[in-house]
Amino acid sequence: MKIDNSKYTYLIDQIGGLLQKGRENAAQSVNSILVHTYWLIGRHIVEFEQGGNEKSEYGSFLFDQLSRDLTYHYGKGFSRANLLYMRKIYLTFPKSETLSNVLSWSHYVEILRSDNELEINFYINQCIREQWSVRELKRQIKSMLFHRLALSKDKKTALKLSQNGQEIHTADDILKDPYVLEFLNIPDNYQYLENELEQKLISNLQNFLLELGKGFTFEKRQYRISISGKHFFVDLVFYHRILKCFVLIDLKRGEVTHQDVGQMNLYLNYFKKEINTDGDNEPIGIVLGASKDQILVEYATQSISNQLFISKYQLYLPDKKQLEDELQKLFEEN
Repeated sequence: MKIDNSKYTYLIDQIGGLLQKGRENAAQSVNSILVHTYWLIGRHIVEFEQGGNEKSEYGSFLFDQLSRDLTYHYGKGFSRANLLYMRKIYLTFPKSETLSNVLSWSHYVEILRSDNELEINFYINQCIREQWSVRELKRQIKSMLFHRLALSKDKKTALKLSQNGQEIHTADDILKDPYVLEFLNIPDNYQYLENELEQKLISNLQNFLLELGKGFTFEKRQYRISISGKHFFVDLVFYHRILKCFVLIDLKRGEVTHQDVGQMNLYLNYFKKEINTDGDNEPIGIVLGASKDQILVEYATQSISNQLFISKYQLYLPDKKQLEDELQKLFEEN
């Protein structure tokens, strides 16, 4: 008998889809079981310590010996560091039902490096919201994402950020200040041109989208606008799926000027009138420079009704101690 090729291909695709889903479910189940098992091990360790505090007669000796004995009897996975994280996951989440069945043990290890409850909650919620891989999570923690977002908000909103992760409802919610572009590997003292910066961002688009945040899809670079025989070019154009609007980004190598603000305002007016279609909300413009004068920015944007923002970028990771101190001050405010 001759097999109907189209039906046979459909059969193969259906079986392939089921296998893929089954494998994903199996992997997720294994991760969930492993996390819960390690949580139980942590509970047993804490109970052995009689309340979770290492007694002077044990000290770090307990974990050294446990690591040796468990490795001897059961193989890999019982390093001293891993045992300390098992203890910590139980102390951080005393109720096992509060553990996520989505995050792997590797996710939890990265998140539990922090001793800040607000930061821990944020990264757990954000990982679940955006389905970050462990690699993506590492990058966001290293770039101090929670601190950068929290410091741009008041105390009440920053607490909400920790409890729920980053919720995007308005244009302000997508803005960061600064944006951290350390993944471009541009030396801090290198005299690069704006088109070089743009090219490097395009070459590292996946990392740039991760820095921009959830909802961004790339549309075009050097988007041409023609008005009265004159041509203008928007450096980068994105579309935001959640806010349902275009996001225009202009890159500036140095300090943002009032002329840059005016130019972006022109772009936004053009997009509103000529590019937007039914269902699109008003576009958002971000002028991204190496520095900005806050007073100049206030005067330059004061009478502008468009959603236009000025933000900074930096080519190196932020100072962790400084951001932690600033965040502490924010939460100490009455």
